Amino acid sequence: MYTTLIEAGTLYQHLRDPDWIVIDCRFDLSQTGAGQEAYLAGHIPGALYFHLDQDMSAARNEAINGGRHPLPSRENACRHFANRGIGANMQVVAYDATGGMFAARLWWMLRWIGHAQVAVLNGGLSAWQAQAYPLETGMRVRPAAQPVLGESLVEYISAETVLRNIQSRLRVLLDARARDRFRGENETLDPVAGHIPGAVNRFFKDNLNPDTSFKDVSVLRREFERISQGKPLIHQCGSGVTACHNILAMTHAGLSAGGLYAGSWSEWIEDSNRPVTSSN
Repeated sequence: MYTTLIEAGTLYQHLRDPDWIVIDCRFDLSQTGAGQEAYLAGHIPGALYFHLDQDMSAARNEAINGGRHPLPSRENACRHFANRGIGANMQVVAYDATGGMFAARLWWMLRWIGHAQVAVLNGGLSAWQAQAYPLETGMRVRPAAQPVLGESLVEYISAETVLRNIQSRLRVLLDARARDRFRGENETLDPVAGHIPGAVNRFFKDNLNPDTSFKDVSVLRREFERISQGKPLIHQCGSGVTACHNILAMTHAGLSAGGLYAGSWSEWIEDSNRPVTSSN
């Protein structure tokens, strides 16, 4: 059972196993159809395509939180993933072409519904192609599976908990966005710039080597322990996507990762009474 990362060679050995399922999570926040177009042009054989907006987010009238990529209920997420073919005993492998930026969101959501057997392809599609492994074109589908909702393996954090933490400082609030956006500069995705008071910044790409594989576990452990200083963490980003990357990195390093504020910055600013800052 693979529960954090998996190497391309290992996936290749299991590619035709009937109880393994591969999910292509490629996406572009500025061109939301680009990921599926890239999938159709070439993907890991047998892989399904999961769209961030359609498969890993909820419609606003069915969401349990706000922001640009709100979550469905656990029950609805479980039902949707089963309808797409993910069964309770399957080994899921998620990948993208951006170092796990979007695949980590699926990893977190599956763990949220109690599915432990999910891993992110280390190095993503580029690691697969570096080994000259094959690709296929076109669309793949799988038969629906029986939905099985288990006990959550991750922690969901609400905006109210984050608001209380600004005063209590019982937990470290870790923002996974790029440094300039954290400082309130070059904000192109959300209508308000800045960050939640008291937050510290770790850009999710700091988890990666230059080839987009994850850093060694000893390095990740040292870097996150320097941030946490012994306190539990609350993870956030712009919309609850790249924060999952930091959670994945911590879990892979054997650390207690803490919880996800799933609404993140884009939900936080929906209420003008919530404090914001751009100071460090």
